[in-house]
Amino acid sequence: MSRLRTKGKSTIVWLLMGLLILGLGGFGVTNFTGGSSSIGSVGDVEISDQQYTRTMQRQMQDFAARTGRNLTAAEAQSFGLQQAAVAELFATAALEDEANRLGISVGDDAVGKQLLQVQAFRGMDGKFSRDVYNDTLRREGMRPAEFEHDLRMDIARTILERAAVGGVKAPATMTDLTVNWLLETRDIRWTELTAADLPVAVVEPDQPTLEAWHQANADRFTAPEVRKIDFVWLTPEMLENSVEVDEQALRDLYQSRIDEFQQPERRMVERLVFPSSEAAAEARKRLDAGEVDFEQLAAERGLTLNDIDLGEVSQAELGAAGDAVFALTQPGIAGPADTPLGSALFSMNAILEPVNVTFEQASPDLRVEAALDRARRTIDDQSRDFADQLAGGATLQELADQTPMEFGQIDWSADVEPGPGSIGTYPAFREHAESVTETDFPEIFELGDGGIFALELKEIVAPHLIPFAEVRDRVAEDWVQNETHRQLLALADERRMKTATPEAEDEGAAAETPATETPATGAAVGPAAGGHPVANAPEAASAETPATTQTAPQGNEAKNVARGGLVRGAPQDLVNQAFEIAAPGDVEVVDTEGRVFLVTLEKVTAATTDGADAQIVRQGVESRLSDAMRQDLLNYYTRAIQTDRKATINQTAIDAVNARVQ
Repeated sequence: MSRLRTKGKSTIVWLLMGLLILGLGGFGVTNFTGGSSSIGSVGDVEISDQQYTRTMQRQMQDFAARTGRNLTAAEAQSFGLQQAAVAELFATAALEDEANRLGISVGDDAVGKQLLQVQAFRGMDGKFSRDVYNDTLRREGMRPAEFEHDLRMDIARTILERAAVGGVKAPATMTDLTVNWLLETRDIRWTELTAADLPVAVVEPDQPTLEAWHQANADRFTAPEVRKIDFVWLTPEMLENSVEVDEQALRDLYQSRIDEFQQPERRMVERLVFPSSEAAAEARKRLDAGEVDFEQLAAERGLTLNDIDLGEVSQAELGAAGDAVFALTQPGIAGPADTPLGSALFSMNAILEPVNVTFEQASPDLRVEAALDRARRTIDDQSRDFADQLAGGATLQELADQTPMEFGQIDWSADVEPGPGSIGTYPAFREHAESVTETDFPEIFELGDGGIFALELKEIVAPHLIPFAEVRDRVAEDWVQNETHRQLLALADERRMKTATPEAEDEGAAAETPATETPATGAAVGPAAGGHPVANAPEAASAETPATTQTAPQGNEAKNVARGGLVRGAPQDLVNQAFEIAAPGDVEVVDTEGRVFLVTLEKVTAATTDGADAQIVRQGVESRLSDAMRQDLLNYYTRAIQTDRKATINQTAIDAVNARVQ
C-alpha cells in the first residue's frame, strides 16, 4: 500500500513537471540545455536567438563605426535597430524558404570559393587557414556546419533575388524627368534687406515692454541647471617638468623611430602594368600624342587610379623602374619600365623631399614625449594609493594637500561649453559630472590622456529665470533684433507685392502715411509695421502686364546656378528656395539664418543632356532609381512569402535576447 501511494505521488509529480515544461514552452522557454531557441519562423525555416543576437550586435557595431558612439541596448531599441534586425532576419528566412521550395541550391565548390575569399579566415601567409577558420567561428559561437549552411543559403538567396528583380529597370520617362530636374540651371538675382532699409530705425522700447518680453520669452533668459562640483585631478602635463628623462632612453627612442626622422627622397606614384612591352609602348605613344590621359588608360584595363596607386615610394622600393621615375624633375610619365609584374608605365604626381632630422633637432620633442610617457606611468602607479586614501575617509582637499593632485571647483552645466584647459573639456569628467549625486563618495576615475580625477557634488542649482535686472541689456538687444527682423519681413513682402504689381506703386505712394510712434513701446512704426495699405495691391495689378516687364530688386546676381549648388555670398537656403520659384520674373522673400532677402528668378535654362557629364549623371540616376525599385519589389516579394508561409514571431524570446544584449 505504501508503495502504491508512493508511486501515485511520483506519477503526479512527473505529470505536473510535464505540464510545467509545456507551459513554459508556450511562453518561449523552450530550451533547458543551453542551446539555441527560436525567435520565429517563416515556413520551414527557423530563426534562432543566436542569429538575432549576432544581427543585433552587428547593427550596433555598424552604428558605432558610423557615429563613433557605442549604444546601450535601450538606445539601440529607441533608434529602431532591434526592429531592423528582426525585419532583416525574417526577410532572409522568407527567401531561404522560397529557395528551398524551388530547389535552388549550390554545390560545395561554390561554398569553398566563398570561404577562400573571406579575409578573416586567412593565416599569416595570406591563405585560407582551417585553424583560423575554426577559431574565428568558435569565438562567434558558431559551428563550421552552421556557417557553411548559412553561406550556401546566402548564395542561393542571391540567385533567387537576381531571378526575381534582376531585370527591373527604371522607366526611361522617370529617368529623363529626374535628369532634367537635376541638371536644370537658373539665373537669379537677390538683395538683402538690412536695418538701414527701414524707413525709421527701430529704437529700444520702454521698461514695461522689455519686462513683458522678458516674461514672454523666458526660455531665452533661463539659466541652465548648474552642478557645483569640487574635484581633484592630475594629468601628465602637470608632472611633465618634475619627472627625469634619461638621455640614453631618448637616443634609444630616436633610433626606434629612425624611419620617421631619416627618409630618402620619395615620389607619389601610380603604376599601370601592361601584358607586354609592346602594349606599354603603344600606350605611351597615345599618352604623348594627347589622345588619352593616364586615368583613361587605367579605365581601359578595368582599373581606377586608386587601384594602381603605390602611394609614397623611394627609389629603392621601385626596383629597376626607380631610375626612370626619379629621373623626372617634375610630375609626369615615366616608362615603359620592367617590373616583376611586367612592363609598366608610371605616373609621378609629386616629389617629396628627403627628411633628415638629427637627434639634436628631434631631442626637444622626444624629451616632452618621453616625459609625458613617464608621467603617465607615475600616475598609474600612484592612482591605487590615491584611491585607498579616499576609501579611508580623506577629503578631496586633504588628498590635494598630501599628493601631487590639484584641487579645483567648477560650476558645471551640460549646456555651457567649458573653457580651454578646463577639466570640463574631458569626456570622462563630463560623463561623471552629469551622473554624480550628492550621496556618492569620491572615487578615482581615468581621463583620456592618462590623467586621473575624483569629484564630489556639493549642490545642484535648478534652472531658473534670470532676474530682469541682470539681463536687461540682453532683453533689449533681443527685442530690437526680433522687431527689426519682423519689420524687415514686412518691408520685403511689401516690396515683393509692388514688384509683382507695378501699377499699384503710384496708388501705394499716394496712400503712404508718415511714420508714427507707438506710445506703448516707443518703437517707430512705418510701412514695415503695417502702415502701408499693401493689402489692396493685388487688386490693382494689371492682368496685361507680362512677367518680363516686372521690376526686380537690384543686388547680387548669379548665372547658371545648379540645383543644390553653392553661390558665393549667398546662404545655401537662398539657392535652394530659388529653385522653388515658379516662373522667371517672379520675386520671393527668403527668410534664412536670421537674414531677409528678396530673390528674383531671372531665367530657367533647361538641362543639357547630350554631353559626357550629363551621361554620367543619367547613369547614376538610372542606377539609383533601378536599385530603389528593385529593393521595393524585393520587399513586397518577401512580405508576400511571409504571409503565404504564415510567418510566426516569438516576442518573448526576442525580449529575452534584448535583455542580454549589451
